[in-house]
Amino acid sequence: MKTDFLQLRVRYGETDQMGVVYYGNYAQYFEMGRTEWLRKLGLSYKWMEDNGILLPVIDFSVKFKQSAHYDDVLTVKTEIKKIPTIRIHFFYEIFNQKKELITTAETTLVFINKETKKPMMAPDYLLEKFRNSEF
Repeated sequence: MKTDFLQLRVRYGETDQMGVVYYGNYAQYFEMGRTEWLRKLGLSYKWMEDNGILLPVIDFSVKFKQSAHYDDVLTVKTEIKKIPTIRIHFFYEIFNQKKELITTAETTLVFINKETKKPMMAPDYLLEKFRNSEF
């Protein structure tokens, strides 16, 4: 439904002794995709937090298809397939520069009222931007 693409280059410090991306770094790649997806929508985590909304990850799953390596140029595809409610569900695919699928993942985040620390519905401003955006 709403898809964004982010390119990044694998840095040396993100790899193990074999030059393969350490599996824990993929969570950061997905977060980068999610952050840029929100920016493309016209929002940021910081702005949402400053306006009383937190977005913790409550579920994360990943499937590794093949390894990414030092100096690879990766494309992180981040997608939302349905309108957010109390939760917002992101789908990801990462491709290398040869357009080979490296990994797939999903994260679910929940909207939390910063003051009460309780779940809440997605804010109206986010839903409006979601419905009216062109990407």
